Amino acid sequence: MIRCLTFVLFLILLSCSKDPDQYEKDFDTPLLKQNEELRLSGNYDALVKLNKDYYQKAEKKGYAEGKALCFLNLANVNLPLENYKRAEFFFNKAENILKYSKSNIHRAKFYNDFSNFQLHLKRLDKSFKYNDLAMSYIKDTKDSPFRNDVLFKIYYKRGDYFYRKKMYDPALEYFRKAGKLDHSGRIECAIGDLYLYGFKNMDSARFYLSSIAEKSNLQGRVDGVALNANTVLGEYYMMNKQYDKAEKSLLKALEINKKTKYVFAQYTKYVYTDLRSLYESMGDKEKALLFLQAYTEERNKSDAALLEAINHDMEGFITETETDSEHHRSKVLLLCIASIFVLSLVGMYLWKIVRQLKEKKIVLKYEAEKLKNQMHDNTQEEVIELARKNDPGFLDTFKKAYPGFIENVLALNPDLENSDLVFCAMLKLHFTSKDIAGYTSVQPRSVQQKKYRLRKKLNIPTETDIYQFFDSLL
Repeated sequence: MIRCLTFVLFLILLSCSKDPDQYEKDFDTPLLKQNEELRLSGNYDALVKLNKDYYQKAEKKGYAEGKALCFLNLANVNLPLENYKRAEFFFNKAENILKYSKSNIHRAKFYNDFSNFQLHLKRLDKSFKYNDLAMSYIKDTKDSPFRNDVLFKIYYKRGDYFYRKKMYDPALEYFRKAGKLDHSGRIECAIGDLYLYGFKNMDSARFYLSSIAEKSNLQGRVDGVALNANTVLGEYYMMNKQYDKAEKSLLKALEINKKTKYVFAQYTKYVYTDLRSLYESMGDKEKALLFLQAYTEERNKSDAALLEAINHDMEGFITETETDSEHHRSKVLLLCIASIFVLSLVGMYLWKIVRQLKEKKIVLKYEAEKLKNQMHDNTQEEVIELARKNDPGFLDTFKKAYPGFIENVLALNPDLENSDLVFCAMLKLHFTSKDIAGYTSVQPRSVQQKKYRLRKKLNIPTETDIYQFFDSLL
């Protein structure tokens, strides 16, 4: 009975709440703008404090969607750190708030951010489904800065999906759509990378990459965009054997990476690996070995310190929000007891409950799918983590997660070696050539050569996409 009264009172207060447009202007847009600036700069201490302050504001105003935004911001903080369990915790917090929200823009943001989470876990098809759901929620919403920020990220994430699926034309289309809504330089980096590794169009790649890298360096930017631009530009110069320029760009990226406290884990890996490959190409084996050792030392050192600091701040955030929620529930309970006479108004709001239940059906199928595949997903996370570490136990764990796949591969060629089977498993997980090169400490060129040899061993036609081939085996 008490819970029912609490829910009824919540609906009453919600119907009399502040204009949603005003919330967007005073709360959502300022929060997301400041959060993005701190995220790109790697200033996670300030980022956690920012969201803690905004969460308290949302609590005082009774703005549930505002609290959900804070949880989403903290979930996204953990993704580049590969701290996936903590990210999932915050996504669940946001989902519990937004599943009954009337704001389609906030729902769209949740599903697109959750799509990004799936992309980090290499679940490409799931990522697209959630991105598609985000697109369906935002398509009829009213234009606003907050809405455009969310739409930019939806377009960007869809372009990223098509890029990973090697569908380069639609990837470019969505990157360009995203570029009309954002001027931070992220799109120039994405398009430059696409031209370099997708279309193999060196001139266009150089145009985009050098443009954003030079602009960022002149502005003295020390953030994720500048790090991305200098890293990929260095890779462009390496591919063109312009080793002096490659060294300059990659050392600049290394400098930025240190100043951003190694928070962009994927670029820490690429910068050190690229420098090692660069010096190998230049014949300087001593420096190549130095950067190979430095990568391991810096990542282990920075990961431990950074994750400890971030998790400490987030534990404090969680404790405070749970305490605030307890106080809030106590106040609501007292208010309910003093306000029983308003139950005569319940009938006016019953239709709202019915509408919310109908809307809930939209997300139930996604929740059902998540529950159905939970055990498989946990195993898949372990498989991906073992692959990243190039762990000897990767193949055995992969066989448990994908029963029958290795047997189907061996049926095509029983003479495949164990290293070939490991390579097939990584392709099944849709790892890119750059990913495989980084995980196995070889050059991307060697990965391409191995793909070519594997095609011959398995009689894969040249016109057949190798990723689709392995998807079809199971």
